[in-house]
Amino acid sequence: MRAFEAYQVKGLRLKNRIVMPPMCMYSADSSGKANDFHDIHYTSRAMGGVGLIIVEAAGIIANGRISENDLGLWNNEQRDALVPIVKKVHMIGSKIAIQLAHSGRKHIGESEMPVAPSAIAFDENSRVPIELSVEQIAEVVNNFRLAAIRADEAGFDAVEIHCAHGYLLHQFLSPLSNQREDDYGGSLMNRVRILKEVLSSVREVFSEDKPILLRISATDYIEGGLDCEDLIQVVNQIKEYVDIVHVSSAGLLTVPMDVYPGYQLSYSQKIKQACNIDTIAVGLITNIEMVEEIISNNRADLVALGRELLRNPYFVYSAARNKNLDIDYPEQYRRAF
Repeated sequence: MRAFEAYQVKGLRLKNRIVMPPMCMYSADSSGKANDFHDIHYTSRAMGGVGLIIVEAAGIIANGRISENDLGLWNNEQRDALVPIVKKVHMIGSKIAIQLAHSGRKHIGESEMPVAPSAIAFDENSRVPIELSVEQIAEVVNNFRLAAIRADEAGFDAVEIHCAHGYLLHQFLSPLSNQREDDYGGSLMNRVRILKEVLSSVREVFSEDKPILLRISATDYIEGGLDCEDLIQVVNQIKEYVDIVHVSSAGLLTVPMDVYPGYQLSYSQKIKQACNIDTIAVGLITNIEMVEEIISNNRADLVALGRELLRNPYFVYSAARNKNLDIDYPEQYRRAF
């Protein structure tokens, strides 16, 4: 089965095509440091055979976290707390990335104010964010750069830049949340400017043989917002810095959505083909038959299972056993298969 075939991009070689996507656990304290929960959570998925584990969103600055219980990567103490997790995942035989993020106007912490491209609140229950100045935008770009350096130093095999789900870089992309009149607003070329600067700066400092992933929302699901054709243009503008696009959708506003297993697959396939770039598909994918169909029909190169891997950390081994496949089980577990 192709789901169990190896995959390689740059110096990253995965033993299978199954990915654990970043999912916020809201389990850190205000320090933003990983703890025993994160250690158990991520290493258990490595023990379960997942090819690539992407650690949940790590804020590049304090008010870049969604909440004050999210991970951070804006200081060396946070970096050092992640090192043991990376080492254990590698020892077990999986690869590990981390998602670098800035929540923008969706920051709900009480100690600092949220910021955004424009002073427009997420909804009626949210605070109105402070509009970033051009100088502050440069600081955001530099914070992504510094976080990428720390991720590299911690030993991560890849980084994922979060430009989806209504967080800061997505806010800059969408005309519904970006009403600036300077070089960072207006045309799509201007709205993609900060993303291009972030990716360029990360590429300058992150090890050349390690890939950079980009998480995107392929549509805002609302008139006047971004659609998949817009995101194809965006990806084509920045793909010289990116190796894999992780294709999700929505999050900018609360909107009605028709959600069903594989509801985002068409976006992954369109972006993969139109931009000639590898993609990760994600979205209520729950069984190995769906994974196999996605990869075999060239809808994506990798497939992420979020909730299913929360329910079953040993999904990979269970699926292989059910298909009578002799994959690379840990020697200590082989008696079970």
